[in-house]
Amino acid sequence: MKRLATVFALIALALPAAAAAQDDGGPSLRPVTWERLLNAADEPENWLMYSGTLDSKRYSGLDQIHNRNAGNLVLKWAYQIPEIDRAETTPLVVDGVMFVTEAPSNVVALDAATGRQYWRYDHELPDDLRICCGRNNRGVAILGETLFMSTLDAHIVAIDARTGNLVWNTETAPHASGYSKTAAPLIVKDQVITGIAGGEYGIRGFLDSYDPASGARNWRTYTIPGPDEPGNQTWLGESWRTGGSPTWITGAYDPDLDLVYWGTGNPGPDWNGEVRLGDNLYSDSVLALNGENGDLEWYFQFTPHDIHDWDAIQVPILGDIMYEGEMRKVMMWANRNAFYYTLDRETGEFLVGKPYARQTWAEGLDENGRPIRVPNMEPSVEGKLVSPTIGGGTNWWSPTFSPRTGLYYVNAFDGEQIYFIRDEEYVEGEQYTGGGGESAGPIENYHSAVRAIDPATGDIRWEYPIAPRSTSGLMSTAGDLVFGGTVDGYFFAIDAVSGEELWHMTVGARVHSAPISYAVDGRQYVSIAAGNVVFTFGLAE
Repeated sequence: MKRLATVFALIALALPAAAAAQDDGGPSLRPVTWERLLNAADEPENWLMYSGTLDSKRYSGLDQIHNRNAGNLVLKWAYQIPEIDRAETTPLVVDGVMFVTEAPSNVVALDAATGRQYWRYDHELPDDLRICCGRNNRGVAILGETLFMSTLDAHIVAIDARTGNLVWNTETAPHASGYSKTAAPLIVKDQVITGIAGGEYGIRGFLDSYDPASGARNWRTYTIPGPDEPGNQTWLGESWRTGGSPTWITGAYDPDLDLVYWGTGNPGPDWNGEVRLGDNLYSDSVLALNGENGDLEWYFQFTPHDIHDWDAIQVPILGDIMYEGEMRKVMMWANRNAFYYTLDRETGEFLVGKPYARQTWAEGLDENGRPIRVPNMEPSVEGKLVSPTIGGGTNWWSPTFSPRTGLYYVNAFDGEQIYFIRDEEYVEGEQYTGGGGESAGPIENYHSAVRAIDPATGDIRWEYPIAPRSTSGLMSTAGDLVFGGTVDGYFFAIDAVSGEELWHMTVGARVHSAPISYAVDGRQYVSIAAGNVVFTFGLAE
C-alpha cells in the first residue's frame, strides 16, 4: 500500500486541469484519487470511469451543447485505431487526456482536444485464445496515475498513465480453460474490481478484487456456490462446476451502503437446461457484495434456470426516485429477457417489473419479480420460436438515466429467434453451449427503438424508432440530450424530454460502443467509437 499512499499524496500538487506535455512529450495530469472518483459528477469536464460515475448513470453534467443548438455539431477530430476489429471502447478523459482501449488488448493516450497520440501500450497475447464473441476491449479504470486494463488472455495489467509503461501484470485465470476478460474494471476505494468472461466455455464465474499497487488478489467471490454453500442445490449434481455465470461487463458502487453491484451471465450450457436442472443460482442475477470483503449481501435473479442465453450483464444504474409517495434508493435495470425492473438497492426488494420489448416466454412477473413462464417455450431439436432473440431485448450496451427528466433510456429490440437444443459433452477449453439459435427472418421485419422508461412505474413515455436497429450505448446530458448510434453507421442526438431527433451524422460504420462527453479549455466535446475510428464532435465556431 506504500505506492498507493504516495500516489494519493500527490493530489496536493494541484496541477492545472488542462493536459500539458511533460518534458519527455508525455501527458501531464493530476492523480485521480479515490476522492475524485467519489465526486466525479462534480467535474463533468472529465469522464473518469467506464460509466462516468460510480452510480453508472452515464449522465454528463455539461450543458454547453444542448437541445437548442445540437444541430450545430460538427466533427472536430478523428483517431484511426490501427486494428481492424470493431471498437467497443468507452474512453476515459482525465484533465484533457483521453485513454482509448483498442482491440485486442491495447491502450493509447491521446490529446483530448486534438486527437494527437502521446503513447501506446500493446499487450502481447498467446495464439490459443478462447473467445466467443470477438476480440473486444471495452475500457480502462484509473487510480492515482495508474491505468488498469483487462486482457483477452484473462490477465489484468497496470499501466503508468503518464508514459504507457507496464507496472504489473497478473493472471486471473487460465485462458486455455476458456477464461477471458473484456470489460473495464471498477475502482472501489483502494481496490480494482474486475470480472471474468467465458460463459460459453463451461467456466465457473467469479468477481475479483486486486491491490492497485501490487496486483495481488484481495478476494474472490464465485458466482456459482460450491457444495458447502447456500444455493448449490439449485444445480443438478456436479453441473455447478461448469455452470458459467460470468461477470463480463462493468458494475456499479454505492459508497453510502458500501455495496458493489454486478450482473452475472447465463448458466452453462446455454440452451440445454436438462443437464443442470434447478434455478442455477447465481446466474442471470444482480449481486450486491460487501465493498470490503466481497461477501454476498443480497441477490436478485431475473431469469431462473435460463435456457435462452439471456445474460444479466447489463450495467446497473443507481438513483433515488419518488416511488409510491416516498424517496427510495433504487437500482434500474432493463434486462436482456425483455423485462424492465426497479429494485430497492438497499435490500434487493422487487418494486417494479414490466416488459419494455417484445417477449413471448412469460405471462408476467409475480409479486416477487419471478417470471411466470409460458408453457412449452423451451429450445427443441426441431426449433422453437421465442421472443426476445438470443441478443435480447437489449444487451451489454449501456443505458442511461437523466436526473433532470427522471427517465431511464435504453436501446430496445422487438425481435424473435428459433431456439435449438442438442446434447453436448463438456471438454475443457472448448465451447459448451448445448444448442443455438437461428434467425426467424430479416432484421428489417422487426422493430428497434430508444425507449424512455419511467422507473417508478415501468411505463414507456416515448420511443425514438431506429432502422434497422441499434446496438450502441447511450448517454444523457444536462443539455437535455440523449446520444446514441445505429448499426448502419449513424450517430444521433435526440431530445431527452420528447424523443425528437435533433441531429445526426453518418460515421460510416456500426456504432457498437457508448458515447462520452467532456470539456477542454471550456469547450464541450462528444466522442463515440464507430467501426475502428474514434470520432469527436463539438459546436461549430
